Amino acid sequence: MAKIHSTAVVAPDAVLADDVEIGPYCVIGPQVEIGAGSRIGPHAVINGPTRMGRENRVFQFVSIGEGPQDLSYKGEPTRLEVGDRNHFREGVTVHRGTTKDRGITSIGSDNIFLVQSHVAHDCTVGNHCVLSNSVGLAGHVEVGDWVILSAYSGVHQFCKIGSHAFLANNTAATYDIPPYVTAEGRPAQPRIVNEVGLKRRGFTPEQVRNIRNAFRVLYRSDLKLAEATERLKELAQTQPEVQPMVDFLARSERGIAR
Repeated sequence: MAKIHSTAVVAPDAVLADDVEIGPYCVIGPQVEIGAGSRIGPHAVINGPTRMGRENRVFQFVSIGEGPQDLSYKGEPTRLEVGDRNHFREGVTVHRGTTKDRGITSIGSDNIFLVQSHVAHDCTVGNHCVLSNSVGLAGHVEVGDWVILSAYSGVHQFCKIGSHAFLANNTAATYDIPPYVTAEGRPAQPRIVNEVGLKRRGFTPEQVRNIRNAFRVLYRSDLKLAEATERLKELAQTQPEVQPMVDFLARSERGIAR
């Protein structure tokens, strides 16, 4: 049986794995599913429809699965899907999707959301990401894998942040940030390649050099975007690590920060 504190309120149809722990004064609403090994701290609120995977850790005063902050939302049954081994620190908020998109907010696995960070409706967050204190994702944002968003940074609605990107503190991303790029400023400007992160994740020196060269093609060559994209396509034929940049540029709708 799940270990539920006597002061917690759990909806009759909530589905809790046998070893889930629910702390004091928690509220677990209808249509919530929480996977094995998860621990929910005191005063947390989880509303549904929400499905959380295994070994998630929810700290005090977190609000997960609440309806979106969207004036057109009329209570439709949208969802939140959360993977495994995520940490939601104090005061984090994550909202469900809207019918104007897929109807789903999606979070992968092995992410950490630090104090008072916010994930808005219809966002997609990948795996192994860090959202530092007071980071804000507006609606419909896509964040790739291994992204680090430093404290007080924010991402404009419908923006995409590529895998292995790094946003410095207080950065405001108003356009898409390609993979591997370190950006800073308000609005965000690409500065360098996130070499430290790449080395930590096992990229070889040759791969890092190739990515650094691709960055120069995109940002330092004075080529028009279409011309730079064609050059990157050529490089990707023999340098597979460049291909994620090519794929990202093809999917960019708001345009990239340049």
